[in-house]
Amino acid sequence: MTKNNGKSPQKTDVKVSLIGGHRLAGATLHERTVTASLIGGADIDLTDVDIPDSAELRITKLSLIGGVSLRVRRDVRVEVRGLRLGGVKDEGPSEPGGPTVRIDAWGLVGGVTVHRS
Repeated sequence: MTKNNGKSPQKTDVKVSLIGGHRLAGATLHERTVTASLIGGADIDLTDVDIPDSAELRITKLSLIGGVSLRVRRDVRVEVRGLRLGGVKDEGPSEPGGPTVRIDAWGLVGGVTVHRS
C-alpha cells in the first residue's frame, strides 16, 4: 500500500474483466481499488501489508455474480457497505482505532467473507 503524504492525490487501482475474478495482493494496492466484472469475485490478501493506524484502505467490488474473500491481520477493522444478496461473515475486532479496510460490495449475488490471521 502506498501512503498518501498529503501532497499528491490518492491513487486508485482499477481492475476490469467480463468473466473471471481478480486476485489482489496488498503490496500492489493503493489507497483505493475498484474491481469490476460481470461474473467473478475478488480474492484480496492484505496480511503482509503494513496499514498505518487511523489509515483507511477502500476497495469497491462491482459484479452481478461474485463475492469478496478478504484476508487481513487480526487488528484491522473491516467495514462492509453496499448492496448484495449474500451476507457478511466477519468475527473482527470490536474496539475502535487501528487501521481500517472499507469494502463497498455492489452486486446481485455474492457475500463478503473476512479471514483473519
